[in-house]
Amino acid sequence: MCFRLMSFATEWQQWLARAEREVASVLRSLPPALRDEAQAVTVSYERKPAPELINEGIEEDTLGLFVGSAFPEGLHSAPFPQQIILYLENIREAAEEDLEIFDEEVRATFLHELGHYLGLDEDDLIDRGLE
Repeated sequence: MCFRLMSFATEWQQWLARAEREVASVLRSLPPALRDEAQAVTVSYERKPAPELINEGIEEDTLGLFVGSAFPEGLHSAPFPQQIILYLENIREAAEEDLEIFDEEVRATFLHELGHYLGLDEDDLIDRGLE
C-alpha cells in the first residue's frame, strides 16, 4: 500500500514536471507583449475538477479551466487573481498516456484557457484553431 502511494506521487511529479515544461515553452514562444500579459495569470495544476466545480456544471473530464475576469478588465477589480487550471489526469487520459500527445494537449489546453484570460470567447478560439 505504501509503495503504491509513493509510486502515484512519483508518477504525478513526472506528469506535473512535463506539463510545467510545456507551459514554460509556450510562454517563451509568445511575442514579448503577449508573453508579459500571459505571465500575469497564475497557472495551477490539479488532477481533476473538484466535486464542487462538477456540481456547478463543469464536466468531470474537463482538461482546463480559466477562473476570474478577463484581462485587462479584471486586472485590478477581481476579488481573487485570475487563474488557469490544467487538469493533468484528464489530459493524460485524453492523451492515452502518450507523451507527445500529452504535451500537445497541455499546449492546446493552456493556449485555449489563455485565450479566455485575454478576453476571447469560444467562437474567437475556434476561429484561431484553439477549440
